[in-house]
Amino acid sequence: MDMALPIVNATTAVLARVSAAFNAPLARAVVFGVHIDGHLVVEGLLIAVIVFQLSRKSYKPPKKPLSEKEVDELCDEWEPEPLCPPIKEGARIEAPILESAAGPHTTIDGKEVVNFASANYLGLIGNEKITDSCVGSLEKYGVGSCGPRGFYGTIDVHLDCEAKIANFLGTPDSILYSYGISTIFSVIPAFCKKGDIIPVLYFHCSDEGVHWAVQNGLYLSRSTVVYFKHNDMASLASTLEKLTRRNKRTENIRRYIVVESIYQNSGQIAPLDEIIKLKEKYRFRVILEESHSFGVLGKSGRGLAEHYGVPIDKIDIITAGMGNALATDGGFCTGSARVVDHQRLSSAGYVFSASLPPYLGTAAVSAVNYLEENPSVLANLRSKVALLHKGLAGTPGLEISSHLLSPIVFLKLKKSTGSLTTDLDLLETIAEQALREDSVYVVASKRSTLDRCKLPVGIRLFVSAGHTESDISKVCSSLKRISASVLSDHS
Repeated sequence: MDMALPIVNATTAVLARVSAAFNAPLARAVVFGVHIDGHLVVEGLLIAVIVFQLSRKSYKPPKKPLSEKEVDELCDEWEPEPLCPPIKEGARIEAPILESAAGPHTTIDGKEVVNFASANYLGLIGNEKITDSCVGSLEKYGVGSCGPRGFYGTIDVHLDCEAKIANFLGTPDSILYSYGISTIFSVIPAFCKKGDIIPVLYFHCSDEGVHWAVQNGLYLSRSTVVYFKHNDMASLASTLEKLTRRNKRTENIRRYIVVESIYQNSGQIAPLDEIIKLKEKYRFRVILEESHSFGVLGKSGRGLAEHYGVPIDKIDIITAGMGNALATDGGFCTGSARVVDHQRLSSAGYVFSASLPPYLGTAAVSAVNYLEENPSVLANLRSKVALLHKGLAGTPGLEISSHLLSPIVFLKLKKSTGSLTTDLDLLETIAEQALREDSVYVVASKRSTLDRCKLPVGIRLFVSAGHTESDISKVCSSLKRISASVLSDHS
């Protein structure tokens, strides 16, 4: 009782002070000429609190917990979402299985066929010197490296290969990657980040034409990607002008133009000389993907820069896979010493992957040596490409859309059905009949669900210096005969 008395006295004193405050003259307020007493303010606050409480969701008592039997029944009824979306009918890929080396001639189902489906541009698959060098490397180093380059995975062969590529192209340094397609989509995120601007070459308005590896690199970089029309330098100039005009923000961010030398999805060649002029005018950097031009274009096979006579140092970053002209595997990036050194710490494909198997690096060095010692192989390859262009002219229902110097000869439908799926079905029918009836192995340009490219599909023929005139005559006559039959109702 004695402890409660002070609390009562304190409460009474507080109420008295509040009452006095509201009854004082100063408690009166004038709002829009109306005198408002203090008690009205209190009442207004109470009304606001009541409205707030009424507007809140009503309290719901917790539900009665489920019994073990009910839990078991619910678990039995539950069906999880499929791990992968169902594969649509006709989307399954059942590619022919090769039973011998993927040279100009190979074996499928026990039968020898003419092979126009492998990018063996210089005909180096099965080359005796390259094979012997690989055997020597296997005996010395074994098969794999068993570690990334930064963690005991660097072998002297890797350094020799990097130096060989840099010396061949005339760049200060180069860096090797273990897997060809991972090169470009590791390099782009290493140099580009969220907020950077990347115009990318594409072919038709609102379509994306760069191949999937470039698309993936752009996606992983989280950069702002702007597309311009294929080989339309007016479109590129307009795009760069819009991005830079009266935009001070672009002055402080990194800006890149990403192009392929020879486009895998069409066989077209990028106009590098004009791209470099625009690059210098608008102060962009250039990333050039040369998987299908390294060892092919130029007087000595040094790629697109040599083909156009552009100094190599005008290109900021060059990447290429080594699985085409060099007939090995892996990839490389070349450029300034700073560009290369940055990747050794910042490129995921280099830092976290086991290094390139030594024998593949040895094969790449041997292939570059072969190219330097036998430059005539390039003239041989170009004569075969020209011969194939001439032989395929007038093919019923099909037309060539690739460049005359491209080893990728791309045949597309003269008249599309309006459906990508139907177009692809027609082209695959032609390819399947050519293999079954004439022992000619060609492929249609299939697209995965991840590929955002909307270019017309076609039949893609990879020309090799190892092909003979008889091989080319055979594929031309086969495609002409079969396309006339398959496309008779669609021409």
